[in-house]
Amino acid sequence: MKDKLDLQRLPRHIAVIMDGNGRWAKERGQDRLFGHYEGVESVRDITEACAELGIGYLTLYAFSTENWDRPVYEVNGIMELLVNTIRSEVATLIKNNIRLHVIGDMNMLPGNCKSEMEEAIALTGQCTGLNLIMALSYSARWEILNAAKKIAQDVKDGKLEPEAITPDKWQQYLCTADLPDPELMIRTSGECRISNFLLYQLAYAELYFTDTRWPDFRKEHLYEAILNFQNRERRFGKTSDQIQQNEEIIS
Repeated sequence: MKDKLDLQRLPRHIAVIMDGNGRWAKERGQDRLFGHYEGVESVRDITEACAELGIGYLTLYAFSTENWDRPVYEVNGIMELLVNTIRSEVATLIKNNIRLHVIGDMNMLPGNCKSEMEEAIALTGQCTGLNLIMALSYSARWEILNAAKKIAQDVKDGKLEPEAITPDKWQQYLCTADLPDPELMIRTSGECRISNFLLYQLAYAELYFTDTRWPDFRKEHLYEAILNFQNRERRFGKTSDQIQQNEEIIS
């Protein structure tokens, strides 16, 4: 599958909703946390694949603000898993020149989890390869509301004129201000929705849904998603004829 990819037309930024850990575990008669632990291997595999391909940005939806409402034992288990994983993977990230970022409300994370994430972000800060963005305690509605509050405050304080609020200016107030918008969004486990994930940034992303549970998702599945992406015509509101004319001019 990898050999079929056009390496000149890879998406610059891939976003993934890692869904199906709990269902994968229940199908095997295991506790939901078992699925989360197994899902870590998929994170390693997909991160490695993106780094090998030269993808610039990979955003993983690891924990939403809504996930705080799950059973306490599961939330605590996920936080413990997060801390242990980050602690054990930092050296590998640095070795592979991968820079870690986090988007979301870090203040909601347990103290040890927040400190581990901040340390990992600092330690990988000089890496220049793949940018790995973890969406933790994140929701798009929270992000958009937070941006609106900051803009309103800047207008109130005289730092910003209402007429100066443009799409580019709005983007500067988002968690992803320094990141390009995703071109491809992948969701595993058969659900066909984006679940409060990067609502503003996914405006023109290609959406790819697969029935594969996240713990089973591997490099070949990623290549299949990218190949599907490359077989689509991205028009951005234009007609097919306009796109073809532009391609003829460029060639």
